[in-house]
Amino acid sequence: MLKHRVIPCLLLKNGGLVKTKKFQDPKYVGDPINVIRIFNDKEVDELIVLDIEASKAQREPNYELIEQFAGECFMPLCYGGGISTVEQAKRLFTLGVEKVCIQTWALADLQLVRDIADRYGSQSVVVSVDIKKNLFASHRLYASSTGKMLDLPWQDFLNKAVAAGAGEIMLTAVDRDGTLAGMDLALIHAASQSCPIPLIAAGGAATLSDLRAAVDAGASAIAAGAMFIFHGPHRAVLITYPQYNDLVSLLDK
Repeated sequence: MLKHRVIPCLLLKNGGLVKTKKFQDPKYVGDPINVIRIFNDKEVDELIVLDIEASKAQREPNYELIEQFAGECFMPLCYGGGISTVEQAKRLFTLGVEKVCIQTWALADLQLVRDIADRYGSQSVVVSVDIKKNLFASHRLYASSTGKMLDLPWQDFLNKAVAAGAGEIMLTAVDRDGTLAGMDLALIHAASQSCPIPLIAAGGAATLSDLRAAVDAGASAIAAGAMFIFHGPHRAVLITYPQYNDLVSLLDK
């Protein structure tokens, strides 16, 4: 496994694979099972799947579909979306999911993170922290289920998530999501200064240089969607992933 993981992040809506831009306008890009099989062939180390509708609709994860994902994945699978109880997390682990990613219920009450970490270990729970800039270009904590920025300072929430037992933080720059415009290095650097656990940076990666820059800014791992889904100026759908040896040369220096 790479010292700094490079993780494809797949978004689900109504069972299909979609890609958003700045968390808006989800476009259907394919069948998730087919995409997982392609990533298997490309020897991806890890995969993140996020259901972007489950928490908004206040529904549980689609266990039948997730079981299919887990059965197809050759790599560890992290799933997020609609998880509000320890029993739901238990059911996902039973299906073969290795990590659960929590945001909506963590923003409401970090006790769920504590309970999952206590029962299954911190390595099993990732807390998703979405950040969006306000009109004054200040980074603000963002709730993806409501589409609203929150008053709680994002660094405070990150620190509380770590204290609650999160094993990793997934930090996503909402304004860079799907833009292929490069990552928010200032945000990554600021988060890394107060994050004693692995930090997965996401949002904006388009090139191998972007991945290296994120690591240099303090990321432990990088998650990306558009970089591995779109190709060319017209954003044609083409599932790709860098050659493993290229990533080793780039990131394991």
